[in-house]
Amino acid sequence: MQSVFEQIARSLKKRRAMLFVGAGVSMSVGLPPWRKLIEHMADDLGLDDQTVGMPDTTYQALAEYYRLKHGSIGPLRSWMDREWSVSRDKVKRSEIHKLIVSLDFPIIYTTNYDRNLEAAFEIYGRPFVKIANAKDIAKVNGDLTQIIKYHGDFDDDTSLVLAETDYFDRLSFDSPLDVKFRADALGRTILFIGYSMSDMNIRLLLHRLWQTWRLSGYERDRPKSFVFMPGPNVVQEAVLGRWGLNVVAGDDEDPQQSLAAFLSKIAEAS
Repeated sequence: MQSVFEQIARSLKKRRAMLFVGAGVSMSVGLPPWRKLIEHMADDLGLDDQTVGMPDTTYQALAEYYRLKHGSIGPLRSWMDREWSVSRDKVKRSEIHKLIVSLDFPIIYTTNYDRNLEAAFEIYGRPFVKIANAKDIAKVNGDLTQIIKYHGDFDDDTSLVLAETDYFDRLSFDSPLDVKFRADALGRTILFIGYSMSDMNIRLLLHRLWQTWRLSGYERDRPKSFVFMPGPNVVQEAVLGRWGLNVVAGDDEDPQQSLAAFLSKIAEAS
């Protein structure tokens, strides 16, 4: 039986694999955690710690309140763009970003707003096309790596999925990027990296993908997909396994080293 690494490497060789990149990958090059965003919004809006600390005060709700108070998300987006900017030198030193480029996934989805993936491809001289909205889909070239900014891009305020309404609007799973994702995902092996499986938006996406296959009547023909987690979690393995996803757990105490080692093993198997 082929190992996980060999299975993913085989799909890559056939150009039938896609990568889904989460915040953990950007944090590996020094991007701040969501807590810093929450603190900035609270300070800007004059909210006290008690209000911000309430269980139902999520960063999405705060961003929604920010939009109501300021009339747009533009000033917040500008702050995020400045604060979440990472030097090209840091990206160049990132083993994880180097491996992502070298593995040559034909399609990469990311919920990250930053430009780190694009910078990595530019640093290593690999051409790509960035897709953040319906207009960009027309630019798809079969020969170029696609980097799909699934929750938007700093270059286009209207594309950002940040506030609560933005997330609710995506729950129908029928935006142009959602339609593209379903089409891309149905016939490919998917690898999710850098995600916290407590993220309900990603869990909904995974559930919808499983549901699509189940209702098709051809669930047994679904290509295998994988979720990398820094360490073992029996609860997630059971739940995600029910949805047809294979959880791969790392064995290094450092999440970044664990992910780098995992990607290196795929490269070795290629």
